[in-house]
Amino acid sequence: MIYETARHWHEAPQKRVLFYGMSGLGKTHVSQMLRDAGGWFHYSIDYRIGTRYMGEFITDNAKAHAMQVPFLRDLLLSDSIYIGSNITFHNLSPVSTYLGKPGAPEKGGMPMEDYRRRQEQFRQAEINALMDTGYFIERSQRLYGYPHFICDTGGSICEWVDGDDPADPILTELSRHCLLVYIEGSEAHTAELVRRFDRAPKPMAYQPAFLSRVWEEYLRKNNVMEAEVDPDAFIRWTYAQALAHRQPRYEAMAKWGVRVSADEVARATDAASFETLIATAIDRRRA
Repeated sequence: MIYETARHWHEAPQKRVLFYGMSGLGKTHVSQMLRDAGGWFHYSIDYRIGTRYMGEFITDNAKAHAMQVPFLRDLLLSDSIYIGSNITFHNLSPVSTYLGKPGAPEKGGMPMEDYRRRQEQFRQAEINALMDTGYFIERSQRLYGYPHFICDTGGSICEWVDGDDPADPILTELSRHCLLVYIEGSEAHTAELVRRFDRAPKPMAYQPAFLSRVWEEYLRKNNVMEAEVDPDAFIRWTYAQALAHRQPRYEAMAKWGVRVSADEVARATDAASFETLIATAIDRRRA
């Protein structure tokens, strides 16, 4: 760890932290709180994915749909209109919309072949965005003069790393630059995430082997063909399994840094209480 003791952390003139854990446990909230407090540069992995690595895919997909409408097609071909995604820190839906869901086209689904291709595009994009962390630390200091840095990762980071491998290239690179902080949810948090997802299911990124397993199992259990799958029904059915699949992967990653609970994060309401939270987590790890 780049901060071996709580004192080392408190006295560090440049504090660098990377949050990871399940979506919905406070990573983005506390990152925005620190950014608004001043002195902290907020690097959003999902924003970087949508603007740098998948922006062209997202825009081309929107254009492809527009080309199916004669009125819009003529305007596009004559360069009379411009189509682009309006991704912000607060609105990352263009990325999830592009990822989409597999299943019946008439219900908003897409063929599994296309879905797997977009999943792979996202995997590569997220890895690239994670590996850009060191560059953004340097850039935030050189260009903007920020002394502190917080990296806000997506929930799928655990799908692309192996926390049990001491030579994992992504974790090795990230831990060179940041203190890795695992936000750990309780069973109550998990149950609430499942309930929230059931009300409004959203596309997710999955490890390829996991996706193949749950897809084949869903087709078999429901006795349906690919084109008959209800996309929302599939991702609802998959969500709880995805959380269970990710839990041991997060636990393996925790060896690379410190852990805090989602309740502790919720009580960090300003920069000072956040710094105390991290110092406590470092002391807890040393103990």
